Amino acid sequence: MENVEKKWYVVNTYSGHENKVKINLERRIETMNMQDYIYRVIVAEHPVPVLKDGMPTDKIKMKNTYPGYLFIEMIMTDEAWYVVRNTPGVTGFIGSSGRGAKPFPVPKEQIESVLKGVGIVEEGMYSDYNEGDTVKILRGPLMGSEGTILSVDVAKKTVRVSSLFFGRETIVEVDFTDVDKVNE
Repeated sequence: MENVEKKWYVVNTYSGHENKVKINLERRIETMNMQDYIYRVIVAEHPVPVLKDGMPTDKIKMKNTYPGYLFIEMIMTDEAWYVVRNTPGVTGFIGSSGRGAKPFPVPKEQIESVLKGVGIVEEGMYSDYNEGDTVKILRGPLMGSEGTILSVDVAKKTVRVSSLFFGRETIVEVDFTDVDKVNE
């Protein structure tokens, strides 16, 4: 029985070749007519300022958060699995024991932080973040600190968080992509 639900999978590539492999895979998806089975191919990159003599410049470069990996949203059929596996530069799937065994998908909680890291927010992500939940702030002046969710604004894609800053309660509004839920 084929798995008919689209899920996220992680693929190994040669480090430094992620974007090249992504382009190769996207071409193969098109030429092999696999658009109904392989949906998105993501390289988890984020912008970082270029430093010169220790000082930031006006230039920005993209830094790969997970060198050597691609994230693929797909329906795991024999054909889709074959197309991805046999794309030049792909060295294998994460979560497969090998010997012809199909890989396991990435759990929802794990892929959400990857997607948020590249600025992709989907409606279903908000349902896991509720008033009173503890979150870690990933960017901005309170980066690294934990706080409690006061409210979630889906329309604005923001979260109001109460956090301690120099021993005082501070309420901040941060982008949804800048918080991760803390499992207690």
